[in-house]
Amino acid sequence: MQETDLDRLAGVRDKIARAARDCGRKPEAVTLVCVSKTIAAERLGPLVSAGVADFGENRVQEAAGKWPALREGRALTLRLIGPLQTNKAREAVALFDVIETLDRPKLAVELAREIDRAGKAPQLFVQVNIGEEPQKAGVAPSQADAFIRSCRDDLNLPIAGLMCIPPADALASPFFALLAKIAKRNGISRLSMGMSADYELAIQLGATEVRVGSAIFGARG
Repeated sequence: MQETDLDRLAGVRDKIARAARDCGRKPEAVTLVCVSKTIAAERLGPLVSAGVADFGENRVQEAAGKWPALREGRALTLRLIGPLQTNKAREAVALFDVIETLDRPKLAVELAREIDRAGKAPQLFVQVNIGEEPQKAGVAPSQADAFIRSCRDDLNLPIAGLMCIPPADALASPFFALLAKIAKRNGISRLSMGMSADYELAIQLGATEVRVGSAIFGARG
């Protein structure tokens, strides 16, 4: 019998619970963010019915075309986990409950403006370019403290957490540990780190939310 999305979801949930218990944490302390980018709405309905409440999208336009009808009457949390252009800030503030990719001063200023205009503040995560890779977005680790402080003190932005994507070709644990260290010294308790290949390790190093896509939906084309 062919494995379904729900079968794979059950396996991911079991691994999350086991990883949390193995390091003395409660499984419910870790939020599964189902990465639904490029996945058609009809495949997402069964996951919602199975109790998945957090979904991550990479693009504002794709999310805007897919989620308003799907989430109607449902208590779901929609997260932007892909890069955000400043000219999409207004749409993002209106659509998303969490924006995990605050990564530069210009975007911070624009989000502050749109939050003030809308009277609605999504939770914001600062994206840290934890491996300092030139092809990736994010604030350098050495600049993270100053950026967080500026967002909070100068713009009154609600910084709820930190997010990172470690280098694909390196052991992830030092990078997860570094993100946790940055969070701790800035009084931040939420860490979005860990994806399909390394979410169990991320949980052991303090992740409070893990972003899992291919381990649930299979490899994307």
